[in-house]
Amino acid sequence: MRDGIKLFTAIYTPNDTATYPILIERTPYSCSPYGENNFPGRLGPNGDLMKGKYIFVYQDVRGRYKSQGDFKEMTPAIDNKKPLPAGPDSYWEAGNAEVDESSDAYDTIDWLLKNTKNNGRVGIYGISYPGFYASASLPDAHPAIKAVSPQAPVTDEFIGDDCNHNGAFFLLDNFDFYNYFDGERNATGDDYKPVFESESKDLYKFFLNMRTLKNANGPKYFNGTGIWGQTLQHDTYDSFWQARNIRPHLKNIKPAVLVVGGWFDAEDMFGALRTYEAIEKQTPDNNNRIIMGPWTHGGWAAPSWTKFGSYNFGANLNEYYKEVETKFFNYYLKNEDTFDLSEATVFETGTNRWKQYANWPPTNATNTTFYFRSHSTLSNNKPTEQNGFIQYVSDSNKPIPYTNGTHSQRNNEYLVEDQRFAEKRPDVVSFKSDVLTEDVVITGRLKANLFVSTSGTDADFIVKLIDVLPDNEPDPDPNPRNFKMAGFERMVRAEVFRGKFRKSYENPEPFIPGKIERVSFDMNEVAHCFKKGHRIMVQVQSSWFPIVDRNPQKFIKIPEAGENDFKAAVVRIYFDGAHSSNIVLPIIK
Repeated sequence: MRDGIKLFTAIYTPNDTATYPILIERTPYSCSPYGENNFPGRLGPNGDLMKGKYIFVYQDVRGRYKSQGDFKEMTPAIDNKKPLPAGPDSYWEAGNAEVDESSDAYDTIDWLLKNTKNNGRVGIYGISYPGFYASASLPDAHPAIKAVSPQAPVTDEFIGDDCNHNGAFFLLDNFDFYNYFDGERNATGDDYKPVFESESKDLYKFFLNMRTLKNANGPKYFNGTGIWGQTLQHDTYDSFWQARNIRPHLKNIKPAVLVVGGWFDAEDMFGALRTYEAIEKQTPDNNNRIIMGPWTHGGWAAPSWTKFGSYNFGANLNEYYKEVETKFFNYYLKNEDTFDLSEATVFETGTNRWKQYANWPPTNATNTTFYFRSHSTLSNNKPTEQNGFIQYVSDSNKPIPYTNGTHSQRNNEYLVEDQRFAEKRPDVVSFKSDVLTEDVVITGRLKANLFVSTSGTDADFIVKLIDVLPDNEPDPDPNPRNFKMAGFERMVRAEVFRGKFRKSYENPEPFIPGKIERVSFDMNEVAHCFKKGHRIMVQVQSSWFPIVDRNPQKFIKIPEAGENDFKAAVVRIYFDGAHSSNIVLPIIK
């Protein structure tokens, strides 16, 4: 690199005399297998591209595995870096060069163009954290980069990806991930040992018994160190998180971009949608497309994707995706095939159909308000009564589980799970529409507008959009998992918002006990058809454990809260003429 640091890079070249384009994945997860006589089972993002012959390049990013340098979580991008010095092979002495992931990608490509037999064109791809490195190559991109595919890219870890959603800390996922990722690198650089040994057959009990983030951060576990320690130290949207938001830097983008994401991605659905959005807004006349399917995190890379949870898609959707991905890189890197994909290609759940849109979100959707009403109803008619509300006791020592049953690892299906287990609880409130007399297609971004009060000084609000199936819905055939579909409450979308950030992510404010406040927040997009005979349901609750850490319901730095800080609070959701809680759904007629 331009500062003298060397990055370990594995290069796989077709064994002939022709020239080929270069396809790169830059990763913090190892470019193993190491050793010049060791080969991975597959090269590139799919088998068709491997057979099509590319120069495949894998690189350990700065400070990870066998690469030199210091690793930084979501390396902050530097705009308007100092120009490179003159000379074809000159590098700056360490300390004089400004480096980020854009410059490391640039310097890597510069070296590869000079040292491999290539056709002068480069593509970059990656899923999840490697998806971030794909995004980070776009600002001030090397001229040879012609096609980039950020797939489920980590994008903004305080607002909507991985670490936090709307300021609420994602406990289960972070605890598991950073135990591996924050571990000590061994002497050869080919592996890491975990920070601590931990195993549980019941994660709900495990984290409840742990009690506090302070205990998780203690000597038995993370001991306040590493990236885990940084995420807890920075519990507001301060300069630490703002610097790690790649979105503001996605401007003047020149390569073709294919953003990929999943409707059931529990980690980086936000990243895919907001990366596409940022490029659209900041790069006029861009060549930017998005494809969203009914996948979990990286599910499109699996050999087959025919069903998920209680959904049955009727075909292997990944065959279609593989064709799209192959044509994207072949077209821009080889001048082969055609690539005429629409601006947005999204899978509509409920009907099991791929839909093509010239704009995303589609411009022909009408934002329609569904109001919470008395008697647990949901209606397009605004309430007129006075002092309408429903209340529940949110006990932070008895949090609502995010999923039904006992689990030793995250239940990856919780985003499509039957919510009847939650509806039965007294600390969950539900609002349900009349039986639909026609199909209702919702396509685009959702918005929740809550009018609330609490007897505490902080509160979380989880809003779920649910498709309630009719009482005569048949069970699947075959039905090896014994799904009971009559009255099934299938979650379509859900999101959490930490109430103290209702006015500002940078400067949180306590609630005044008993005072009615508005809490409004955007939820990720959906593409779903509520079928005739179904109902639309919205559930609201104030805990989602242990996916989300417990809110003590007291205005406090939660990572510093002690066991005695966790209290019960009375939460009210209002639905009267002056305070009309609602959800806004984009409906396509």
